[in-house]
Amino acid sequence: MDLSSPIVRRPIRITRLVAFVAAFAALAVPAVGVAGVELGERFSPAVFTNWLLGSGLRILIIGLLTYLLIRVIASAAARLEAELGSDVSGDALEMVRRARTLSRLVQNGLTTLVTAVAILMVLRELQVDIMPVLTGAGILGLAVGFGAQTLVKDLISGFFLILENQVRVGDVAVINGTGGLVEAIKLRTIVLRDLEGTVHVFPNGSITTLANKTKDYSYALLEIGVAYKEDTDAVVVVLKDVAATLQEEPEWGAMVLEPLEVLGVDAFADSAVTIKIRLKTVPLQQWAVARELRRRIKKAFDAKGIEIPFPHMSLYFGEASRPFAVSPSGDAGRTSSGAELSVAQTSQPGDTPRPDDAPRPDDTAGRSGPSGT
Repeated sequence: MDLSSPIVRRPIRITRLVAFVAAFAALAVPAVGVAGVELGERFSPAVFTNWLLGSGLRILIIGLLTYLLIRVIASAAARLEAELGSDVSGDALEMVRRARTLSRLVQNGLTTLVTAVAILMVLRELQVDIMPVLTGAGILGLAVGFGAQTLVKDLISGFFLILENQVRVGDVAVINGTGGLVEAIKLRTIVLRDLEGTVHVFPNGSITTLANKTKDYSYALLEIGVAYKEDTDAVVVVLKDVAATLQEEPEWGAMVLEPLEVLGVDAFADSAVTIKIRLKTVPLQQWAVARELRRRIKKAFDAKGIEIPFPHMSLYFGEASRPFAVSPSGDAGRTSSGAELSVAQTSQPGDTPRPDDAPRPDDTAGRSGPSGT
């Protein structure tokens, strides 16, 4: 046994301290009696010796066992972190962070529980009635359970969120329909920051849907539209060549994990044939790869003469309406100046006279000269 180890050295120190205190008390009681101070039968040397060999010894054992349990829990947590930290890969480092968080949580919880039980056992050995304490603790726990249901739900959900490694700091996730970069994962809340910089805080108990866009790997998904006259097989060849060229470059090749995957003709749109493709990338790089791939596809299509259709709009103005003229008429069109106006549609050159436009007999008679006698 390594006597220099803290787990061995500290219990020895505590035992020595307790033995010193017990020996001091055993000698102090007779010394007080010799000095002439009456302590009564309750504090007589015989009664104190019996208590020291009975309850005092049990209190010492309770203290030592409590300390040993706390040290075992702490040692197990430290060993788990050390074993996970031996791997330097990115996933292992993330596992170490999760293990540290969970181990500290479990360690603090178990330490509090063991300490509370030890205190109650010590009080019982000191002949203190612990029933009121237990009753009060039960009532307090019941009140806290009813009053802090949401808080307890958040804590339990956060514990399993961290334990199951559903999302990590630095991932891009969509929580309850809101997407953003995960900035912090706490036992009660999870924090997202969206593209505009807005911070969203979600209580863990209120999370109903969680989508992780960057767990282990990602996909750059593109929908390419070409004209109906184009040969889709030839278009697919061009797309594969563009992706292969992208993957051969060191800057972009480090982000691409697999060759281009052509999912095929996905839809017949109003003015285009849609071809869906995707490229497997490392996490968080799918958007950068997709932007660069679109740029290169546009240049390759222009060089090959492949048409990318876009909507057209034709405007039709129609036929101009005929003008209207104002002519004298009956009393219905009399103006303030006494002039009589009526609206009649003027004829255009080449129009066929209508019956309404023919001269009336009374108008002809009115315009003829004086009749002869």
